Amino acid sequence: MRSAQRSAHHLEMRDAYDLDADYREWSEGNLFDPSERWPWWIELVSSTVARGVAVQRARIVSEPLSSYTRYEYELTGGHNVKAGEDVRWLPRRQSSDLALPGNDFWLFDGVTVLFNHFAGDGTMTGEELVTDQSVVGLCSSAFSAVWERAIPHQEYRPA
Repeated sequence: MRSAQRSAHHLEMRDAYDLDADYREWSEGNLFDPSERWPWWIELVSSTVARGVAVQRARIVSEPLSSYTRYEYELTGGHNVKAGEDVRWLPRRQSSDLALPGNDFWLFDGVTVLFNHFAGDGTMTGEELVTDQSVVGLCSSAFSAVWERAIPHQEYRPA
């Protein structure tokens, strides 16, 4: 992210990630300000956007939303959007005809892909940096197709 020059595109396709302490606290009804929990992310994204880099996040989600995705949805405005990310949501049923890679990823400047690998329980198991142009092309076209169909965060109303 710190070395991106033009764009940082993130595609998320899971209905749940690591059910960490923050998620558990939220699920118990203890609301918190995400910018106070993760100030490092606010700083990273806002400084990246200030350099002129477009930071875009697209989430493919099942509806009705899983509890974890509801958590993400409720925190997005005060966390991702506040930091300067442009976030969109695509109901999974609207993505059936799209060619998508098997893993979530970050695409930086249209030349480098960082895949995020997860275990079945949502625990992150590793990352993989790829510059092979056929893989980069797949991820670029997948992100573009999702982005074109996805609903901006401010307009998205979960089913």
